Amino acid sequence: MKNFKKVMCLFLLLSTHLYSQEKKPQIESVKVTDNIYMLKGAGGNIGVFVGEHEVFMIDDKFAHLTPEILAAIKSITLKPVKYLMNTHWHGDHVGGNENMYKEGAIIVSHENVRKRMSVESLVRGKVKLPSPKEALPIITFTNDMMFHLGDEDILVYHVHNAHTDGDSHIYFTNSNVLHMGDTYFQGKFPYIDLDSGGSIDGYIAAVDKALHIIDDETIIIPGHMDLSNKKELLTFKNMLVDLRDKVQREINKGKSLEEVKNNTTITQKYVADYDWSFISAEKIRVAIYKSLKNK
Repeated sequence: MKNFKKVMCLFLLLSTHLYSQEKKPQIESVKVTDNIYMLKGAGGNIGVFVGEHEVFMIDDKFAHLTPEILAAIKSITLKPVKYLMNTHWHGDHVGGNENMYKEGAIIVSHENVRKRMSVESLVRGKVKLPSPKEALPIITFTNDMMFHLGDEDILVYHVHNAHTDGDSHIYFTNSNVLHMGDTYFQGKFPYIDLDSGGSIDGYIAAVDKALHIIDDETIIIPGHMDLSNKKELLTFKNMLVDLRDKVQREINKGKSLEEVKNNTTITQKYVADYDWSFISAEKIRVAIYKSLKNK
């Protein structure tokens, strides 16, 4: 009987633990300024600006997370999401577009985002079907645009052939906050989507453009990981420039893709800090090699 009670107690404790894990929120709200927040969790980092009458939102992760995302926003403000800005077209940033459209959001992006979402595409070797019409941005731009919401002037500008061919940076000029989308993976090797028009030279140029806009007080929201600043971004850029130059020297020596792929000395200096499960040192060497060879 005692053993039975012990087993039952253990079962109840385990069940409670599993239930609490299942109920654990998947979206974490991080306050950036008095009216800007970052929502973390699976997928890309969301930016939330609370204006006088509406919410300006940047990216929306995956479709199944929309209820939690909306709940997180409602814990911040009861104002409606009026504008949804897509930094680029990948599913972990635009997966909730259709849901947000149904919530009344006006979806905005660079024109290449809509183009890529409208057709069958290749992402990391897998075919992605066209997005439904309701998920597509309904306002697109080519170079840059401005939003004037209350006391905040929001600059949205295109960076060319960086992470993809449709990347945008969103700079809150008065609050001095910059959302860089996936042109910045804070503290990690970045993903350069060559199939979507990305390139190492364009990636470095995008980071360089951000560095020319911001100052030492700017708070940076990266596409993934944690809040950052100009000092960290400059270190990130220098790492990319160093790796690009090292790979280019190997190419100039006539080295093959396989040789560069296996040459761990190229990235040895950065492995401890920047290597991670998604983009390993080997993967970044391969991406940079292919990008440089495709020029």
